[in-house]
Amino acid sequence: MQAKKALIVSADNVEDSELFYPLYRLREAGFTVDVAAPQAGEFAGKHGVTFSANLAVDDVESAGSCGYSLLVLPGGKAPATLRTLPKVIDIANDFASSGIPIAAICHGPQILITARLLRGRHATCYKTVVDELKDAGALYEDKSVVVDGQFITSRQPDDLPDFMREVLKKVGA
Repeated sequence: MQAKKALIVSADNVEDSELFYPLYRLREAGFTVDVAAPQAGEFAGKHGVTFSANLAVDDVESAGSCGYSLLVLPGGKAPATLRTLPKVIDIANDFASSGIPIAAICHGPQILITARLLRGRHATCYKTVVDELKDAGALYEDKSVVVDGQFITSRQPDDLPDFMREVLKKVGA
């Protein structure tokens, strides 16, 4: 049986809990988790937690060829940086076109907005991103977690238990 694999894409100033909570819950569920950042190596969360990226985003291969069954986009200030990187947008589009679940929390949906993946989709996000989400054509819902097809979105760190419950349900873990 092939091990389940997940990809988390993040960068400096990530909301710490929105990276380490999914990372460890996925590992508990038996996933191998790759963490990709603009450069491989260490990067820091906005509250001082240090994370290690085993991949640079430019080294991420297609979702299908790597056997990924999930993409996670944590929030904080990292998505503002990541959405400017064409390779990150390519990764989001690759997962979307492959039908692989994409989980984004807090500011994470900004990457999906830039990738033009949320038009007509039900979604949620951090309160300061709501207008941008609506302007992108998403159907905003102020709920702890919103699932629309392959997309799972949440608002903030307090929503992590609901977020990960739905993520794990979506990937059959």
